[in-house]
Amino acid sequence: MLKDYLSLIRVKQYIKNLFIFLPAFFGFKLFDKDIFINNIIAFIGFSLIASSIYVLNDILDYEKDKIHPTKKKRPIASGKISKRNAYFVMVTCILLGFAFLFFFSNTQVVYFSLAYFVINILYVFWVKHIGILDVFLISLGYVIRVYIGGVAGDIPITSWIIIMTFMLALFLGFAKRRDDVVLMKTTGEKIRKSIDGYTLEFVDAVLFISSAITIIAYMMYTISPQTIDKYDSQYVYVTAIFVLLGIFRYLQITVALKESGSPTEVLYRDKILQLSILGWIILFALIAYF
Repeated sequence: MLKDYLSLIRVKQYIKNLFIFLPAFFGFKLFDKDIFINNIIAFIGFSLIASSIYVLNDILDYEKDKIHPTKKKRPIASGKISKRNAYFVMVTCILLGFAFLFFFSNTQVVYFSLAYFVINILYVFWVKHIGILDVFLISLGYVIRVYIGGVAGDIPITSWIIIMTFMLALFLGFAKRRDDVVLMKTTGEKIRKSIDGYTLEFVDAVLFISSAITIIAYMMYTISPQTIDKYDSQYVYVTAIFVLLGIFRYLQITVALKESGSPTEVLYRDKILQLSILGWIILFALIAYF
């Protein structure tokens, strides 16, 4: 029973909320005790709020999820949790999340979390049915996570972090949409209305464009005078090898192997992606911190 409720609130998806820690990581503040605690508080409160959106989405998509090859296993679609109990969980997550941030975090974190909540309500009821705009709104959610980390730790947010976060989120979002298009072509089932605005050729083109921009943006960031001065090193560009590995591997999984889907599920099961992220973190930390 507990496992079903943890699945309902999508605890596995909390890995996305680690973007909250990016400003501290890039700003030499990751090991600052006060900032770390503030980020943890923001992470917990924001995760609860994000969970409420996941629950609402599952409630609304109950009928469609039942015919999806993998989503039919979700707690509501499979009948393991009733809609009534799901509504109770949703309201509880909203109240606990905002109360936690209100009492233990600062006002700006609450405002950005509220903005995320409102934007995703719009997404669930309207925008997710509109091609392209749906992925853009999801990507904006990642940017908001970064801003929450910045205001939680009082760390300035650079334009580079925003650009790279947004482009990476676009890439992952369109990779997921490609999976929906492939599923529709294979089974004939249209999982979401926004699929009408996509074709396989279009999604592939957008994937290649967004991945190229992400790579170029990261390389420009690593060789920019500001980055070299900030980290007192000319070798930050070396970390790009892991960025290339990660993006190329994700493209391989999506286009060649046709095994994409939820970015978090792909990450949890693919060792090469895990290696690329871990390698980037270690190498970047060695260059920047030591």
